[in-house]
Parts: sequence; structure tokens; C-alpha cells
Amino acid sequence: MTDPADAQRLFEAHHADLSRLAYLLTGEPGAADDLAADAFVEIWRHWDRVAAAGNPVAYARGIVTNLARQWIKRRVRERAGLLGLTLVRRGGGEPDPDTVLDVRAALRRLPPRRRECVVLRYAFDVPEREVAEILGISVGAVKSQTSRGAAQLSTYLKDLPMATGKRSDAAG
Repeated sequence: MTDPADAQRLFEAHHADLSRLAYLLTGEPGAADDLAADAFVEIWRHWDRVAAAGNPVAYARGIVTNLARQWIKRRVRERAGLLGLTLVRRGGGEPDPDTVLDVRAALRRLPPRRRECVVLRYAFDVPEREVAEILGISVGAVKSQTSRGAAQLSTYLKDLPMATGKRSDAAG
């Protein structure tokens, strides 16, 4: 299996299985296909190394597993960040009006594309693929803009008293 056409055959024979593996690891159907596709991009880029490994299917499974692990870590960080941003409602109640104003002010500071991605992904829970379709950009751009936007938003909100729960007055 040293011919690059073998990479195509590997894809055709094992894409569904690797996608299923990614789904079982992440629990997200949309992420599963993306991760399997990303794994095959890596396989194609490094086909000589994959072919030399002796068992390309095992190598591919390792790539999918590593990509799924990275995806899960990213999701955990995003969710933790969102809790800090108060975009995720706690206890099912309505957020404090002052906090909402702080978050809105911080959102206005984001560049438009980042703001669109953050709002669609986190406030409306729109899947990345759908955000990409809505905005006419790639899924990769959605991921990048959402990640950067959430990081910027977190930075902006650190200084806002209601969003952080820190008040500057003596009563706080």
C-alpha cells in the first residue's frame, strides 16, 4: 500500500467506520463526519508515513481518536468559557438585565463576522455547518471565528462588573 491511489481506496473502504468511531467518541453526528474527513486529509498529506506504518486502518483510527480528543477538549473549554460569559443561562431563570447589557456591549465590540458566529453558535445553538451556510463561509472559518470571538468576548467581559459578578461599589 504505497500508491497514493491506495489512500483513495482506504477512504472508500473505511470512511463510514471512522465517522462512526468519531461519533461514538464525541456524541455529535456533525462533528463525526468533519473529524473523519479531517483524518483523511491528514492521511493524504502524510501518506508515505501512513503506508509505512504497516496498518493504515489502525493509523487512521489513531488520527480520528486524537482529533476527537482535541474536539472534546475544545468543547469543554468553550462551554466553560460560555458559563463565564453568562451566555448560558444558569438555573433556567432569566439573566440579570445589567448582565445582559454588559454582554450586549461586549458583543458590539466584536468584528461583525465573529459576532455573527458567536451569536449563532452559542445564543441560538446553530450547528457549525448551518452557520457556514447562513454566512456563506467555510465550516473551518466558522470554527475559527467562533473560537476567536469567544476569546475576545471573554477578555472584554472581564472588565464589566455585572458580567463578572464583581461590583465596584461598597455594597457589592
